[in-house]
Amino acid sequence: MERRLHTRHRARTTVYILLPEGGRRLCKAVNLSATGVFLRTAGLGLRAGQRVDLAFAINLGTIVKLHRRTAIVAHVSGGGTGLMMEAHAMP
Repeated sequence: MERRLHTRHRARTTVYILLPEGGRRLCKAVNLSATGVFLRTAGLGLRAGQRVDLAFAINLGTIVKLHRRTAIVAHVSGGGTGLMMEAHAMP
């Protein structure tokens, strides 16, 4: 049974994950919803419950909008990492 509140949409964008220890990694978004994103990740050492910052660009045709969000790692699998985004942009 599907438990998501918001529909996921296929994504074709890259996302920077800003790691707590100061590093950043570029990852490919697989799908995106109003409150979450699934990223192809490998070897980042992320754990469920960990907080990370995200930065990604959304192409709106003639405008590209930069989004910054704080997210919580919801799950990590062999295919990537599911992140639940918080409602407000990071400073």
